[in-house]
Amino acid sequence: MSEPIISLPSVVVCLAAFNGVRYLPQLMDSILNQRGVLVTVCVSVDCSSDGTEDWFRQLQATEHRVVLLQCGEKFGGAAPNFFRLLREVDFSLFDYVAYADQDDIWLPEKLKRATQRLTDTRADGYSSDIVAFWESGRSTYIKKSYPQRRWDYLFESAGPGCTFVFRRNLALKLQASLRENPQGALNVGLHDWFTYAFARAHNHPWVIDDYAGLMYRQHGDNQVGVNAGFSALVWRARKVLSGWGLNQARLTAQFIGVDGIPFVRQWLGGGRLALLRLALQAKNCRRKRMDRLWFALSCLALAVVGWK
Repeated sequence: MSEPIISLPSVVVCLAAFNGVRYLPQLMDSILNQRGVLVTVCVSVDCSSDGTEDWFRQLQATEHRVVLLQCGEKFGGAAPNFFRLLREVDFSLFDYVAYADQDDIWLPEKLKRATQRLTDTRADGYSSDIVAFWESGRSTYIKKSYPQRRWDYLFESAGPGCTFVFRRNLALKLQASLRENPQGALNVGLHDWFTYAFARAHNHPWVIDDYAGLMYRQHGDNQVGVNAGFSALVWRARKVLSGWGLNQARLTAQFIGVDGIPFVRQWLGGGRLALLRLALQAKNCRRKRMDRLWFALSCLALAVVGWK
């Protein structure tokens, strides 16, 4: 009797790149050598000056699993570049979708672990812990797998987007939303936060795994890093006092269609009383205990300086 044929899950990896040619060989080698899955990589390059586009053209010529979208557009950030991928890639051809940053190193069973966890938990979206590393050789484990809270998706991502893997059904809904309202994404600054918020708001279960499937490179060009150290604390403080975080929460809530929920309506318009009430809801708005304290203090600080 012949052995049964086991069909491997197919995953399309959406990679947004910009001036990353020095990191791409390690990254692409780690993605294309994933075990237990069938991988295709779709790449969108923000107009670069270091030969990133040519590097991918050469790779595409010899590697059929790499698809380079038309080059020449200037996106000005990771989020609009990923939104372009979400709008244009044909997700109907694949079982799962994953995000990739241009400078990380994936462990060989990153995608196999993610797809298996999605199967086991019957969730539609997946993210995980990470190991951050620096070129000096220092590394540290970053835990993201704290229990989800009722409203956390409105105020934070489920972790770095490079850990995200989600099912085709969720990807197609995200795609339809972005195609129907392309203007709505223009001011959304974080594609991973938006993805997680969209999933939770539309009743797609999400699992955050206590496993690190990639090495998360830290360097001066990171658009968003691990938020560790004094400089990161100063950066976060400035973001808080500018109201950036709550403005992003407002834009995201409006874009995903939850701005009519009573909880959202009570703080959406701003005002000191609304911020004081939101501070009291901190336990439902962030997953990590220290982040809940930080969130409450941020709301109080904005109540003092004023946020509209």
